[in-house]
Amino acid sequence: MKPPGELFDLSGKVAVVTGGSRGIGRAVAGGLAAAGADVVVASRKLERCEAAAGDIGRATGRRVLGVSCHVGRWEDCDRLAETVHAEFGRCDVLVNNAGMSPPYGDLTAVTEELYDKVHAVNTKGPFRLSALLGTRMAAADGGSIINVSTVGALRPTPGDLPYAMAKAALNALTLGLAGAWAPKVRANLVLPSASETDLTAAWPAETKARIAEGNP
Repeated sequence: MKPPGELFDLSGKVAVVTGGSRGIGRAVAGGLAAAGADVVVASRKLERCEAAAGDIGRATGRRVLGVSCHVGRWEDCDRLAETVHAEFGRCDVLVNNAGMSPPYGDLTAVTEELYDKVHAVNTKGPFRLSALLGTRMAAADGGSIINVSTVGALRPTPGDLPYAMAKAALNALTLGLAGAWAPKVRANLVLPSASETDLTAAWPAETKARIAEGNP
């Protein structure tokens, strides 16, 4: 596969990646910067955001800013959107990548707090950020919103129902956003299965084997 810089040119563009300090999000942030974009790396822990931003900036020569943001909190999303426009004056690409799928026992072990948290991170945050940044994209030169979902939204299992339900809602959000500001603002979905990152390193071997068996 060609490196991002050879596939497309994002020079002069600004991209925001939530969940951008680790895993898939960090790889996406690095790829966007390698293609010429300035990037905002957003995640809950500021020190991780700043570390990732520093590494990516040094590797690509682009301006990369780390911003603390809990996407499950409305006020954090508002602050992130304002910071992006205060620092860069624009946003051309929004990648709603932040997500969470905490383990639980049987279905009765899912507490109201856990359920609400899963839906806040996976659905409420993408909705709010898309509303704020998508509106500004449409008023400017347009842009692209990319939502990271999961194949589990199409093939849910008893072990990931709150997560799968939230991601199914994200799928519906994306379909709606595709028509909200068309043709200036595009909205697309990415539906990965489990990806091997630092986040999955602690998974039990039997969990990895089960996932691999279901995704040949």
